[in-house]
Amino acid sequence: MTSGTVRISSTGNRSLPLQGMRLRTAGPPGPVATAVEHVRLLGADLVPGDSNGLALTGADGMSVEAGVSWAAPGSEVVDEATAQAAAGLMLVHGRRDGAPRGLAVDYTATATGILTVHGLLATLIARTRGSTATVADVAVDRVALLTVSQYLAAACADDEEAAPLGQGGPPFTTADGVLFEVEALDVGVWADFWRELDAPAQALRKGWRPFQFRYATACAPIPTELHATTARRTWGQIRVAAAAAGADVCRLHTLGERAEEIRAGREDSVPWELTLGVENRSAGGSSMSSVDKPLAGMTVLEAGRRVQAPLAAHLLGLLGAEVVRIEPPGGDPLRGMPPTCSGISARWLALNRGKGAVEIDIKSADDRHRLCALAAEADVFLHNWAPGKAEQFGLGADDLWAANPGLVYAYTSGWAGRLDDAPMGTDFMVQARTGVGAAARPADEAPVPSLMTLLDVLGGMLGTEAILAGLLTREQTGRGVRVESALLGAANLLTAPALDRLRAGVEPRRPAGFRRPLPTADGLLAPADNDAAAATAHLDRIQQLPTGDALAMLRDNGIRATAVTTDLAALPTDPRFAGSMHTDAHGALAISSPWSLR
Repeated sequence: MTSGTVRISSTGNRSLPLQGMRLRTAGPPGPVATAVEHVRLLGADLVPGDSNGLALTGADGMSVEAGVSWAAPGSEVVDEATAQAAAGLMLVHGRRDGAPRGLAVDYTATATGILTVHGLLATLIARTRGSTATVADVAVDRVALLTVSQYLAAACADDEEAAPLGQGGPPFTTADGVLFEVEALDVGVWADFWRELDAPAQALRKGWRPFQFRYATACAPIPTELHATTARRTWGQIRVAAAAAGADVCRLHTLGERAEEIRAGREDSVPWELTLGVENRSAGGSSMSSVDKPLAGMTVLEAGRRVQAPLAAHLLGLLGAEVVRIEPPGGDPLRGMPPTCSGISARWLALNRGKGAVEIDIKSADDRHRLCALAAEADVFLHNWAPGKAEQFGLGADDLWAANPGLVYAYTSGWAGRLDDAPMGTDFMVQARTGVGAAARPADEAPVPSLMTLLDVLGGMLGTEAILAGLLTREQTGRGVRVESALLGAANLLTAPALDRLRAGVEPRRPAGFRRPLPTADGLLAPADNDAAAATAHLDRIQQLPTGDALAMLRDNGIRATAVTTDLAALPTDPRFAGSMHTDAHGALAISSPWSLR
């Protein structure tokens, strides 16, 4: 398996959207590697070159570029470790452990690679619509901020979190040594599961709120009595209890099991698929001014909740599209989720600011007709409803193509139907099932899924990539397109390097202490990955110095490092990120667009 494998399927013969284009590449190997793989699989041919990033040239001579860098020249952000440290990923990922911890996967580089492809595809779309734009620059440090935008917005809000921050969280352990995750989206299901196991009533009540909001807080200080309850039950008893209560449980799979599953062909690992509609329409889309953003004049209808689909639509909005949310009667209940700014959830604003909204009850025939009428005038319809729900209500791709043959119909899911025995398709369950918990932690840490929404965020970015590929294909073919992405694709991207090491016969997990911050007299610092051993050799001296002095000492010795962010609320004034954040009309912190288009 290669990192980020892409399948594009279609009805009838067609060219890949980048077929016939030549790709020249250079730049930071981590971010560029992901981008190159996706661009090549979209049809481009790789040729030698010295571009600072990626450059695509067509047979007609048209060229677009995406510059890729770690950060602005002179920045302390020089690689994956320093990007995680500076942008707060180490802090958020480490909340469940009580101290900042580095992710052992190259998360910010992978995300940047995907956003680099966004820039290329968006610029190509703009060129087909009359724009003269040719370049979309992307920097890892800015993308890193985007990956923690919800947590950052919440830290800078007017009031407190909906649930307490504190050490702890799943997975749970059984009497026979099985580590497992549990998923329950309803308090009744949660309570029934624990009652089946005879858990103390007070503990199950106290545990619901931190469990419910672990997506938002990246930690879950669940009462120890609940862990003690599962420790007295076998895995078989846990599964019986879950079935009786309607909860989902999933044991943590190892990287070895994941590698065998893929080798045996029991699961298709592609992150997204694209399928052409059979209807024809007039080729090309609306024209645009050369000064407009690439998607200006396009409309996206988004029926999404939580993170994955809303983030995908948010990125399309940053590229210029008008985004209209399809919300249930009464509106999205997460609008009021604490912490808030001007009475609106700061976390909700991080993904949904600037979007319009229409309330639609899809159980109502009249409202479904309204939705179809809206889709008839839209360019994209995006949803992350439960599998089969859209088709159940007559809102599948074929249904909406009847109203708009040129629609790009997008579905972001958990599993894309690729695993027969898959549990509920939520972030932490997909992490558990695919070995992400092992890949994301070094060998001296237990293989535990991160409580950051790693896959929701990366999956949302894959959704945007799929939609942009669909829009470009529509501009080229004059047909509507169905695209589907999944959290499974995000998991495959993150675990691919570890699985490659496993196949090569070496330890798949990173060594003990990998990306572990070093303590200073007043904080923490993180050395660049290639400088970690040299920095650790100075640990006795580092521990005695304030962080600034310790960094200066390391710099004098040719060792690259940066301070670990230990307070998200301090990031807006951090000189490492000058100009990358602003305040919106509600007083909420907003991350600026990750692309610089010109």
